[in-house]
Amino acid sequence: GFLDNPIMLSAGEYIDLTLGATLGISTLASAAMGNLISDVAGIGMAGTVERHFKKILGRSSVLTARQRETAQAHRWVFAGRCIGIAIGCILGMWPLLLLSDDESKEEEVDNSSSDTSS
Repeated sequence: GFLDNPIMLSAGEYIDLTLGATLGISTLASAAMGNLISDVAGIGMAGTVERHFKKILGRSSVLTARQRETAQAHRWVFAGRCIGIAIGCILGMWPLLLLSDDESKEEEVDNSSSDTSS
């Protein structure tokens, strides 16, 4: 999520501004294309990120093989993955802070021009 979202948002925005404007592709189609690019990039990055974290953190588990196979361990792994993905996706939305919102700027201009004409 942390690495995928910035790629998806940036690629989708770029596609929307270039192909979307040129070929008349909808914003949702541009977002889907950005998601495709992000997913392909994510496949390549996933193994690399995991290897680096294993080097940094060392041993990945203090549980025995038998303990890792229990239902409780599987639930905790699932919960940890869900929480990690959710936090990563939220933090990965940082490109939204850099994108301009043209519609809100147009509204501000319209509101200020109507205020001055009154």
